[in-house]
Amino acid sequence: MRDADTLQFVDTNILIYGHDQSAGAKHERAKQLLTELWQNRTGCVSVQVLQEFYVNITQKVPKPLSSEIAAQIISDLAVWQVHQPGVSDVLHAIHLQNHHQISFWDAMILASAIALKCEILWSEDLNPRQRYDTVTVANPFV
Repeated sequence: MRDADTLQFVDTNILIYGHDQSAGAKHERAKQLLTELWQNRTGCVSVQVLQEFYVNITQKVPKPLSSEIAAQIISDLAVWQVHQPGVSDVLHAIHLQNHHQISFWDAMILASAIALKCEILWSEDLNPRQRYDTVTVANPFV
């Protein structure tokens, strides 16, 4: 389903699992995936993902990271392709939400993945193998 050149978007939950050592097997699998994306230079995220990651990894996981460590991770992720949504992306997300009957926030993630021309969206929030426009959802835990 993927090769070393395929751009791959990482949803917030996968990023959190990759840095939440209390997540057990999900931590190990997400960490492995993130390492692979670093090595292949194919990882993509959006500003929304970075914001959600920061709040969750510093406040909502069993063993929160300090804001300094979370900020360093976000700074490191700046070398990936990072989508900064604009008004047209919000409008596209509204279309995706209505067309696919998904949450607006999931639609924003999809709109960002589509805007970056990613072929894969790593997420456990959407149906694995479902295709949305040019993006196919993959769940690393299935």
